[in-house]
Amino acid sequence: MKSYRKELWFNIPTRRGFVNITHELEKCLGESGIKEGLLLCNAMHITASVFINDDESGLHKDFENWLERLAPEKPYSQYHHNGFEDNADAHLKRTIMGREVVVAITDGKLDLGPWEQVFYGEFDGKRRKRVLVKIIGE
Repeated sequence: MKSYRKELWFNIPTRRGFVNITHELEKCLGESGIKEGLLLCNAMHITASVFINDDESGLHKDFENWLERLAPEKPYSQYHHNGFEDNADAHLKRTIMGREVVVAITDGKLDLGPWEQVFYGEFDGKRRKRVLVKIIGE
């Protein structure tokens, strides 16, 4: 069995944002040479997420609005966590959106549904963060 590991780095200039990383994962898969197996992709920071959904701007705005209603950023004083930091909402948003995805690899391609894309979700940006890509298989 082969194994491949790579770190992708992101620095989102805003507090929150979504980035389609499907193409970068496809490049990693090509570099790995693996034709059948699994790709794990996970955010290595507790205020960021990796998830699968549709690449549609209205949907991304809906995510933003929905998450802000569930865990509003302000007032910062509403959260016990916010003593030295102001990012409790980002921790909660990451928990809702998830830490990672696992995608099957079939015949050298990501085995995604017709509209599925992989995204990096940032909930406390303005600094450099990493995402782990781990591919195993033959």
